[in-house]
Amino acid sequence: MSKLNVAALTLVLACTGAQAQTPASNPMPDGSEDMYAGLGVVSKPRYAGADVRRPRLLPVLQGQWSNGLFVSGLTAGLHLSHRSWLEYGPLLALDPGRDQGGDRGTFAGIESVRLNNLAGRTPALQQANDSAPQANRLDGVPSIARRLTGGAFLNLYVAPGVRLTSNVLYGAGNAHNGATLATGAQVMALAPAPHHTVTLEGGMVLANRQYNQAFFGIDSGQSGEQGNPLYAAHGGWRDVHAGANWHWTLAPSWLLVSRLDATRLLGAARASPLAARPTGVSVSTALAFRF
Repeated sequence: MSKLNVAALTLVLACTGAQAQTPASNPMPDGSEDMYAGLGVVSKPRYAGADVRRPRLLPVLQGQWSNGLFVSGLTAGLHLSHRSWLEYGPLLALDPGRDQGGDRGTFAGIESVRLNNLAGRTPALQQANDSAPQANRLDGVPSIARRLTGGAFLNLYVAPGVRLTSNVLYGAGNAHNGATLATGAQVMALAPAPHHTVTLEGGMVLANRQYNQAFFGIDSGQSGEQGNPLYAAHGGWRDVHAGANWHWTLAPSWLLVSRLDATRLLGAARASPLAARPTGVSVSTALAFRF
C-alpha cells in the first residue's frame, strides 16, 4: 500500500466553523486503502473571538481509498483529477455550529491526521495556559445547530511540496444559507530531522453576510444576558490564519502529531460584540495508529 501524502487545509477549529481538510491525492493500487485513527487533547478558544479556553479530548480520523474517496475528520470528499499537479472534486463538511458554551459537548471535534511521505505523522496538542475565566458573551444568545455543508475543493501544486488550496462550502447556520470560501497555501514535507516532518500553512476565509450574521451578528431580542448591543454583520473576510504541523513517526504504525494554529478575525467578525479577543491560538497533540 502506498503512503498518503496528506496536508491539511484549514482554518482552524479555533474558529466557529469546521474547515474542510483535503488530503493530497496519491494514486493507490486498486482495492487498497489507508486509514489512521487516534486520540489526543486540544486547547483552543471556546468559539471564534472568545477570551475563554479549555482543554478537551480530540479524536483523530483519516482515511483514503484507491477510488479517490477520502474522509478527513469532519470532512469527506472525492478526488476526481488524475493529474499530479491538480486536485479537485466535491466536498462535504459538518459544521459543528455553536451552543451557549461556545462548543458542543466534550470533544472539540474530529480532526484529520495530517501526514506526508517523508516520515512525520498526525494532528495535535500541547496545552496552553488558560486565561482567567471571563464573562461568556454567548450567554442568552441562541445556539447554532450542526449543519451538513456541501461544496467543492480545488488545489494546485506550484512547485514540489508547495500547494495552493481553496474550497467553498454552503449550508452553515440555522437558516442553512451561510457560505465560506477558504484560500491558502502550504509548504509540505520539511524534514528537520529523521522521523520528523513539518508542514507550514496559511490562508484567509471569506464569508457571506448570512454566515457572519449567524455567527457574529446580534438580532433584535438576541442581545443575550450580557446586554450585547444589536449588531448587523456584513459579508467579507472572516479571518486570516497560519499554522504549523509537527509530525513524529514513533514506529511504523504509531504517529504523534502536534499542531499550532493562530487565527485573527477580520472585518465584521472582528467588530462583533461577541468577539472579546480577535486573535485566537489553538494547540493540540494526538497519538494515532495506522491500520
